[in-house]
Amino acid sequence: MIQLDVTIMGQPYRLACRDGEEKTLREAVAYLDGKMCALRDSGKVKGTDRIAVMAALSVAAEFLSVKAPQGPLADMTILEVKQKLEAMHTVLDAALSADENPA
Repeated sequence: MIQLDVTIMGQPYRLACRDGEEKTLREAVAYLDGKMCALRDSGKVKGTDRIAVMAALSVAAEFLSVKAPQGPLADMTILEVKQKLEAMHTVLDAALSADENPA
């Protein structure tokens, strides 16, 4: 496990993640921080707890709108889809590299 020091809406947090998931966690932190800061800056929501709940609801609604109810990706999380895409990119990069450098 890796320990990450991050800041969300000006507050420091120490988070743990598995090896290889640091980038994804940092992206999630940046996304959440953006959502929470936008809510705070709008002046419509007061209090850190309320801002966190509203941001969580916003992210959950986004997630549910992207998750297909049926189809080949229905049972996969966004992270799993992202990992599969990265694996496909690796295979494609290797194949293209082999074509450029024939033995």
